[in-house]
Amino acid sequence: MTRASFVGLFRTRKGTTLRTAHDKGNATSGFSQAAGSGERTALRQLQLVRESLADSKAEDAVFIDIEGKSALADFMVVASGRSNRHVAAVCDRLISELKDAGFGTPRVEGLSTGDWVLIDAGDVIIHIFRPEIREFYNLEKMWQAEADDEKLH
Repeated sequence: MTRASFVGLFRTRKGTTLRTAHDKGNATSGFSQAAGSGERTALRQLQLVRESLADSKAEDAVFIDIEGKSALADFMVVASGRSNRHVAAVCDRLISELKDAGFGTPRVEGLSTGDWVLIDAGDVIIHIFRPEIREFYNLEKMWQAEADDEKLH
């Protein structure tokens, strides 16, 4: 295929509507339907995350129940790795185990640098930090303080 014909594939005539590859209402998600939904699935996913972090020697893991406090997820997990390389290795293993367990492909941010990696697995959001970065942002204190404030009211 020549360059001109390749470029021509993406040109449209004036007034032509571009269409997506899927029909309306049939968009696919990165998460497996086999994993299910609901509280049992969230607890199974949390247990898998807990075991994976322990097997990978992640440090200082904190598990925060954010159900009812945020529409983002049911649980938030914050843990540390000893170095950029350890953070990346912990995350690679966790992502692989989530896929293998049928939870689909989680969304991941920050894996290339290994300072702070965010893994959105649907029901569980996981933050893996280098210790200095974790101390600076102190996410778990912010979320636990919010939970304590709700108990006081």
